[in-house]
Amino acid sequence: MKRRLALLLAAAMLLTSAVAGLSSCNGDGGSNKKGHVYYLNFKPEVDKQWQELAAKYTEKTGVQVDVETAADTQYEQKLLTTIGKDDAPTLFQIKGAAGLATWDEYCYDLTDSEPIKQLSSDAFALKNGEGKVKGLGYVSECFGIIVRKDLLEKAGYKVEDITNFESLKKVAEDITARKEELGFSAFTTPALGKGNGWRLSNHLSNMPLYYEFKDDGLSAANPPASIKGTYLDYYRQMIDLYFNNATVEPSVATGTTVDDARAEFMDGKAVFFQNGDWEYANITKDNALSNDQLAMIPMYIGVAGEENNGLCAGTEAYWAVNGDANEEDIQATLDFMTWLMTDDEATTALADEMGFACTFKSAKTPQNYLDKFNNDYAVAGKTVITWAFTAQPSENYQLELQGALQGYAIKMDDDSWAAVKNAFVDGWATEYAAAHEE
Repeated sequence: MKRRLALLLAAAMLLTSAVAGLSSCNGDGGSNKKGHVYYLNFKPEVDKQWQELAAKYTEKTGVQVDVETAADTQYEQKLLTTIGKDDAPTLFQIKGAAGLATWDEYCYDLTDSEPIKQLSSDAFALKNGEGKVKGLGYVSECFGIIVRKDLLEKAGYKVEDITNFESLKKVAEDITARKEELGFSAFTTPALGKGNGWRLSNHLSNMPLYYEFKDDGLSAANPPASIKGTYLDYYRQMIDLYFNNATVEPSVATGTTVDDARAEFMDGKAVFFQNGDWEYANITKDNALSNDQLAMIPMYIGVAGEENNGLCAGTEAYWAVNGDANEEDIQATLDFMTWLMTDDEATTALADEMGFACTFKSAKTPQNYLDKFNNDYAVAGKTVITWAFTAQPSENYQLELQGALQGYAIKMDDDSWAAVKNAFVDGWATEYAAAHEE
């Protein structure tokens, strides 16, 4: 793995001038005696909030904090092109155990650090094979299918009518049959435009991965070198349901975005919008939608017993500190993390302005109505569906799967699906081997 990463880093450095990147960090690269913090943010949707929070910390402490936000699907490339520089990020994000397999040697040992002591549970401490804590899971999230209850009721149904794939399919196909009369479709666009297919390649793929891992006693914490694709037929039937009952034809979806899907949902053009609790602030901004109009249901794919499922809940957001930074910058970064986890103004901003359900002892509860459904399912004894997709071996794996899904959208036949299966199963083994190459 180290050899492969070194080659990737070298290639990335050569490509830096050609990569359409974001503006470079304007910090002093650690010359400030107080240290300097440079955070490479993974979440574009909260860039503005991070910039404001960083400015507040700098004003309070005099420590310069710069935040740079990578564009969708460009995070790994951005990290590759910056990690080897003198002014590399001091704080960055890795995606669970799969991400740690790539970045372990760059991650500072957080085992005895103050930020780790502020976690509400050791379950959010990401450890490497030697038992050292190299990542800190800072936010817990959930996803499923967000529902416009008002539209569903207009179609003659209630949320309680949908308990599995069969009932979801019945409702969706009935809405499609009457969409001219009703004035809306069942699902928003699948949004498979470049960089937008993650809802299907990451989140929906969690379902077949979850069941396969469950059968085989596997865990995302220790990703397997290969998978079998045992539940791919179920994955296909859910994708078919999306494609055949959406606002646009499948082939058109290859040019649409998640922003398009969100707009359709907010404009009353679709009942179902597969996404997560992080969308709450977007769809309710300026009172666009109210809580009374919203619900969130599990992602059903047709596996026996799924009536007992809840939402998919977990995290892929792990903070890591650059162990190659100088001592002053490392300490400044640890201090900044501790402030984020303990300061009242910071924890309030994370909860209220970013909508994060954080994992800190002092974390505030976000005013996020969609989280209510995750709790309601858990209280009702439904099974929380853990995040297996975080075991995906690389970002390239996700992009290759998205490409195959685009091909399937254009021609929904067995040959096109064979390409999806190849990307899903064979692509896993290939990318895993590359990531773990010595």
